[in-house]
Amino acid sequence: MSPGPGERDPRTSLERMLEARSVAVVGASVKTGSLGRQMMAELRRGGFDGAVYPVNPGYDEVDGYRCYPSVLEVPEPVDLAILGVANARIESAMADAAQLGARSVVTFSSLYEEPSDGPSLAERVAAIAAAHGMAVCGGNGMGFVNVPGRLRATGFATPDDLRSGPVTFLSHSGSAFAALAFNDRGIGFDLLVSSGREVVTSMDEYLRFALERESTRVVALLLETVRNPDGFRAGLARAAERDVPVLALTVGRTDASKAMVTAHSGALAGEHGAYEAVFDAYGVHEVRSLEEMVDAIELFSSPRRVRSGRGIASIHDSGGERALFVDLATDLDLPIASVSDATLGRIAATLDPGLEAANPLDAWGTGIDADRIFRESFAAFHDDDDVAAMAFVVDLTRQGEPYDEGYLQIARDVWASTTKPFCVLSNLSAAVDRGEARMLREEGIPVLEGTTSGLRSLKHLLDDATWRGRPIATRPRSVPDGVRSSWRSRLGMPAPLEELEGLRLLADYGVPTVAVRSAVSATAATEAAEDLGYPVALKTASPGVAHKSDADGVRLGITGVAELSLAYEDLAARLGPAVTVAAMASPGVEMHIGIVRDATFGPLVLVAAGGVLVEVLHDRALGLPPLDDAAALRLIDRLKIRPILDGVRGAAPSDVAALAHAVSRMSVLAEDLGDLVDAIDVNPVIVSPIGCVAVDALVVPRRA
Repeated sequence: MSPGPGERDPRTSLERMLEARSVAVVGASVKTGSLGRQMMAELRRGGFDGAVYPVNPGYDEVDGYRCYPSVLEVPEPVDLAILGVANARIESAMADAAQLGARSVVTFSSLYEEPSDGPSLAERVAAIAAAHGMAVCGGNGMGFVNVPGRLRATGFATPDDLRSGPVTFLSHSGSAFAALAFNDRGIGFDLLVSSGREVVTSMDEYLRFALERESTRVVALLLETVRNPDGFRAGLARAAERDVPVLALTVGRTDASKAMVTAHSGALAGEHGAYEAVFDAYGVHEVRSLEEMVDAIELFSSPRRVRSGRGIASIHDSGGERALFVDLATDLDLPIASVSDATLGRIAATLDPGLEAANPLDAWGTGIDADRIFRESFAAFHDDDDVAAMAFVVDLTRQGEPYDEGYLQIARDVWASTTKPFCVLSNLSAAVDRGEARMLREEGIPVLEGTTSGLRSLKHLLDDATWRGRPIATRPRSVPDGVRSSWRSRLGMPAPLEELEGLRLLADYGVPTVAVRSAVSATAATEAAEDLGYPVALKTASPGVAHKSDADGVRLGITGVAELSLAYEDLAARLGPAVTVAAMASPGVEMHIGIVRDATFGPLVLVAAGGVLVEVLHDRALGLPPLDDAAALRLIDRLKIRPILDGVRGAAPSDVAALAHAVSRMSVLAEDLGDLVDAIDVNPVIVSPIGCVAVDALVVPRRA
């Protein structure tokens, strides 16, 4: 209901867009195949019951509505103006809508014009919106659909049977917006938005709007970029607070290491590293394809979430497909539940002779009394403490007319008699009979269409429980204000930090470092070695050498004066007289910790396999600072090199807790000083049974 004369509408511009009560349709038409006709058709298709004002000087009436020759002649300020006009007319249409008092606009125009001096068309449109406090969806998008609000603000066809439900889908891709709208799974949507170029209103605003609606219980994002990182993080934080799962598909990955070639940390992080860190911090589930996204949407749309247990239990009717399931689950690191002997005993008692009681279970024997065998086996799995979720892995192929109710009824019975997450997983989407799948979905049973996408979705479900079960993070200890201000001042100076100063920076922030001295002559190097005690390491300190090993500028394990003199002469002749002499660290595993500043999300903390193969192995994990020791340990646990830290072939376990603490301390440094550096490389960090120690540091100040 619109406010009365003189009353102020308290809704924001975005609320008045997405929940509009009055709409002007600029460019409305009755011409078959035209954008103007489609815009009107979509309002009618959705059942919009607010005020509609077609605008087109060529008509007196469109679809039974009076048609106005100009927006300025519409009799009231509208919540939303849908501008179905070409680029050449969009600026004037935008200005007229603003003059009318429209609080929001949808535009499908690309907003492209030939480059010229002065602001671009997109910038001029944005300026009009800013001056009048207008929200703008687009340009170069497909608009939006508020399903329960019966508002379809789009110029493109949407399905007649679009269902209301728990999912909000926000997309930078118009085609993906349309694809999900036309899904044949019966996914129910609360809101679909094709945000386009986001010249004014960006995805984070739609996200935060959706999360204030109780009707949104699952969020799916297709992301090309993040234009407002603080707002985006606030939206993700709100989703975590509301316990609303967020699924994200990022596109347009590029190799950002070209812009950060000085530091290994930047090359390792790459363009996608920031997304990984942000998603991990807020429990976002990253999907790899639209197929995985819709499987995960369907699974998370079910009211059942993992509340206990550790792994998946599955029942199959094929030994070969069961083996495929196990292979792919192993590849994906999806936990298979380790069920108890008692559970296996219950299952063995019901199976046909010759079948092995196991998880995953191939329960198909003679086919006689199969329904009972499947149901009782699922009941046994459901009662096992280690089972978090269950999957009925069968190919939903129609076996004749009428429908064979066998597997369908088994699924219904299991669903009705259990409380843990349960789904039917078909191995081949192309073979799924739509009728059978529809009957299961109408009963609320998720149907996943593909072994890989289904397994990934189940892993997201387990990961969701793991993330929700994390202990509340504790903020790591800050450094004294004087330390922070001193280093901020130093990093603001033009002179680069040499290795010794970089190591002092680390030490001031609580990262253990080796004892080190500088020298510019053989005599000084000898004195430094005698002071430190042999064995020592000798490294070039030439200002032009960022990565010393790459320049053959490192000599390790020097045990005496003669060996030191020869090593110094070689380095000085090739790379210059400046060197550092350092105490040798205890033998251990070489790791790499670092900081890289992402252009969008700011500083990230990195932990990786270290040494000379740091970029070859590309084994790394990234986190969003600050990180406590527990969060740092989770990063380390994700590394492929992680088992080596536990000791192999008789080696003693390394002090992983010390490494985690060093990573946590680096995160404090990143939070305090990350805006002043492009990257910090600490490579290697030697992790041994008695602790960890940084033996080298490269600090790359922020480029102006």
